[in-house]
Amino acid sequence: MAIEMIMGTLTAGHGERRGRFLAYAGRRARLALWMTALALLFAPGCVQRRLMIRSDPPGAMVYVDDYQIGATPIATNFTYYGTRKIRLVKDGYQTLTVYERIDPPWYQVPPFDFFSENVAAGEIRDMRVLDYRLVPQVVSPPQNLLDRAEELRARSETPLPPSVLPVN
Repeated sequence: MAIEMIMGTLTAGHGERRGRFLAYAGRRARLALWMTALALLFAPGCVQRRLMIRSDPPGAMVYVDDYQIGATPIATNFTYYGTRKIRLVKDGYQTLTVYERIDPPWYQVPPFDFFSENVAAGEIRDMRVLDYRLVPQVVSPPQNLLDRAEELRARSETPLPPSVLPVN
């Protein structure tokens, strides 16, 4: 009669078949454990960062960090947190340039970011919404512009007082 040590128990004789089954089940369990560990290690965990920009009135052209994105309302992906230069341009409205700080959420701060980017199963979405109100552009009448130009010309033609003259 063969005596074996399988999974911490002694089997003898006709229990040999049972022992082989337990050994096979043990190998299978270890394989499943390794497969689970590898799946978790290489899981497609990721964080999708999205920036939504809206304006009142809609239809303003948006530039993020001097790259044209499109007309509002618009959403775009971003990779890094930090300060972004956002410029909105629309005919009839003053151009609006804003430096917007986008702070990371708690799960994107080291060491938590490793787990949210690599280990967490599924997708984590970080959506930031920025709303801006554009101010109508004030159009001055052409005659006011000409009057100001004449005034500046007249001031530039007057001689400087001796105390302001440059010394040679």
